[in-house]
Amino acid sequence: MLFRELAVGARAQASKTFTGDDIDTFIQLTGDTNPMHVDGDYATASRFGGRIAHGMLTAGLISTVLGRELPGTGAIYLGQTLRFTAPVRPGDTITAEAVVLELLPEKRHVRISTRCSNQRGESVIEGEARMLLLE
Repeated sequence: MLFRELAVGARAQASKTFTGDDIDTFIQLTGDTNPMHVDGDYATASRFGGRIAHGMLTAGLISTVLGRELPGTGAIYLGQTLRFTAPVRPGDTITAEAVVLELLPEKRHVRISTRCSNQRGESVIEGEARMLLLE
């Protein structure tokens, strides 16, 4: 997307249902073997009552929205803040939404609100991204 095509308030979203296999693949890729993600018995005895997905696995869905939709091709991720507000469990369908907050034409930067919510509409991640538009 070209900088001149963006507008404050523009929004996009992407959804995915996370599975136990997704969590296992993330474990293999990153080596993050925290028992909350690996050991069902351990996780069941915890305050979460069961296995949960890695926060960064879930946050990856934000990258999908930013890289494919808004601003999409021709943009580079400069930074991201994240607040993990609720767990994501295998079987949860997560929707990541991005909303343009501010255009900074002198630097070709875009400030974007990011949020992930589950199938019940509960927020699981909140944050803000900054992108550089190359075109």
